[in-house]
Amino acid sequence: MTAPDISIIIVSYNTREMTLECIRSVFCETKDINYELIVLDNASSDDTVDAIKSEFGDKINLIASEKNLGFAAGNNFAATLAKSDLLLLLNPDTVVLDHAIDKLYGFANRYNHAGIWGGKTLFDDRSLNPASCWSRQTIWSLFCQAIGLTSLFRNSSIFNPEGIGGWDREGIRSVNIVSGCFFLIKKELWLTLGGFRKDFFMYGEEADLCLRAKNIGANPMVTSKAVIIHYGGASEKVRADKMIRLLRAKSLLIKYHFPRILQWTGLRLLILWPISRYFAHSVLSLIGKSSSVEPKRVWGEIVSRKDEWKTFN
Repeated sequence: MTAPDISIIIVSYNTREMTLECIRSVFCETKDINYELIVLDNASSDDTVDAIKSEFGDKINLIASEKNLGFAAGNNFAATLAKSDLLLLLNPDTVVLDHAIDKLYGFANRYNHAGIWGGKTLFDDRSLNPASCWSRQTIWSLFCQAIGLTSLFRNSSIFNPEGIGGWDREGIRSVNIVSGCFFLIKKELWLTLGGFRKDFFMYGEEADLCLRAKNIGANPMVTSKAVIIHYGGASEKVRADKMIRLLRAKSLLIKYHFPRILQWTGLRLLILWPISRYFAHSVLSLIGKSSSVEPKRVWGEIVSRKDEWKTFN
C-alpha cells in the first residue's frame, strides 16, 4: 500500500464538539492529497471518543488513552503510528479553511529545505490571530514583558519582539517558531530530534522543538496561503492554571535555550512579570477600578504558586 502524503495528528482533551468540527473540516477541505488521520484522546470526560466513533467509524485511527498524557507526550505517541514522511500536528480547536492542508503540503514541497512549515491563523470572527508564529525569547523580550511595554505596544516589533509585533502575517517568511496548532514537519527531522521533550506538558513544546531544529540546520517557514481558524485555549478553562502552564514552559525555554550566563537574569525577569501585573492591578483596584479586582486575584494566585512554574533557581 502506498504511504500517505501526510499523517495528520490531532490530540484532544474535553473538546468534543470542536474536535468533531475540526475532523469534519479536514475531510471537507482536504481533496488534493492522500492522508491518514490519527486522533489521540487524552482521557476526556465529555464522551469525545464515543462521538468520534459514532460519526467517523473506521475513517480515522482513533486512540483512546486511559490517562491524560498532555499535548507533547500525546503527539509523541501518535507520531509512532504515522505512515507518512510528513507529520501535520493539528489542534482540535481548529477549523481547516479553503484547502489549507493541501496548500501547506504544496508549500512544503516548494520550500523543502525548511523542514518545518506553518500557515496563518484566524480567530472565529475571521480576524487575525497572530499566534501562528513568533520569535524566540530573549533578555530584551522578557524585560519588555516584565515592565509592561509588550502590553502597551503590541504592534511594535521593538517592544513586542516575541510576537513579531506589527507584521500582518501576510506572505512567506522564515520564523523562529511555528505554532503547534498547525505544524508540519518532516518525520525524519522529528525522529532526529526525538519529538517533543517530555517535560513540556502543554505550551512551549513547539518552541523548544523549532529552536532545536534550527540548531541543526532547519529553517521554519510560514505562508499566509494556508489558513485555519484557531479558537485557542479551548481545553484550558481556568486562567490562573493556564498562565502557570505558560510560565512553566517559558521557564523551561530559558533553562534549555539561554546561555548559562544569562539564565539567572532571564528567570528573574520572568518572575517579575506576574509580580508587576499583580501590583499594577492592586493599585488600580485601590483607586476604584473594579475591573482590576479579578485580575489582581488571578495574578496574586500565580505569584503565590511560583514554585509550580519556576523550573530552576
